[in-house]
Amino acid sequence: MNLRETLGQRLEVAFGRRTGAWPPPRLSLALQGGGSFGAFTWGVLDRLLETGEIDFDTVSGTSAGAFNAVLLADGLAAGGRDAAREKLAHFWERLSRTAAFSPFGSSAHFAPGGAAGAISLWTRLLSPYQFNPLDVNPLRTLLNEEVDFERLRFSSPVGLLIAATRVADGRARIFSNAEINADVVLASGCLPLYHHAVTIDNVAYWDGGYSANPPLLDLVAVSRALDLLIVQITPALSAETPASAQEILRRLDQITFNASLQAELASLARHTDRSRQLSGLLSSEGRKLRRLAMHHISAEEEFDGLSDASANNLDWNFLKTLREHGRAAATSWLARKEVDRDEPQTLARLKASFAP
Repeated sequence: MNLRETLGQRLEVAFGRRTGAWPPPRLSLALQGGGSFGAFTWGVLDRLLETGEIDFDTVSGTSAGAFNAVLLADGLAAGGRDAAREKLAHFWERLSRTAAFSPFGSSAHFAPGGAAGAISLWTRLLSPYQFNPLDVNPLRTLLNEEVDFERLRFSSPVGLLIAATRVADGRARIFSNAEINADVVLASGCLPLYHHAVTIDNVAYWDGGYSANPPLLDLVAVSRALDLLIVQITPALSAETPASAQEILRRLDQITFNASLQAELASLARHTDRSRQLSGLLSSEGRKLRRLAMHHISAEEEFDGLSDASANNLDWNFLKTLREHGRAAATSWLARKEVDRDEPQTLARLKASFAP
């Protein structure tokens, strides 16, 4: 190799203009929340684990994404890829069975508490402090039985970032490995119309989807991987204007839980633009952003009619269908041959995916 080729390689590493191996040997994940649609993410993870070619660096998650994140990490810590696949499958099957035996049937909410129609009526008349005064939540038992949180805190092979929203000021708090327990995961998925706020260190929290769904800026800051995959499960688009009360509430939830992702993508795009200016050329953050390849898998692009489906539906056949669509989406993503690490339009394309 001559001097020019050597210098060229060094410049490619420093400024990001290079094509990387595919699939990426190391990957960070950003897992969005979205109720039972999290079974799609289960399918994506199952397929990525099945390849045996990808190591995971850091995983951020919110709500259903947080559940999938801790299950993935704990499974890897317990016995590697096969154990992680088994743990994810076992959790989702148990979750469906738990919902099937709830008083409201198999369409119970992801944080089980009621069928879509019945619970929407209840929540308009009563708060969870009234219809569930003892704060009964079957997910707490399920989580503690499925996840070894002590192992997760001290020997997880991947970094974790779990988002929850502080009730007092509406800002996100991002919990990392050493802080994560069942309460943190429950806080990340705590919808205030269904469950009591989760108190951690005398601070009350609601669902992280209101503030970081999922965390992106924090993930980029701590990740050592050159590739970041966002798995978006909450539909961004609606074909028709909703008319019924249930349709309106569903669409409001979709808009709300995508808004924080839009905001983080816009902020990350600004940081990336600055990284290409002179000041960014000289900073370690700028070099990192220029080399970072962003990837995106969207559930609504793979599952026709997802925007009209209920994220409360925990019927096992529905969850299996979502899983298979997730596996198919991951298979298509893995079928790419290479990735260009100098893609200034990547974030623009992601932001554009939220608009018609």
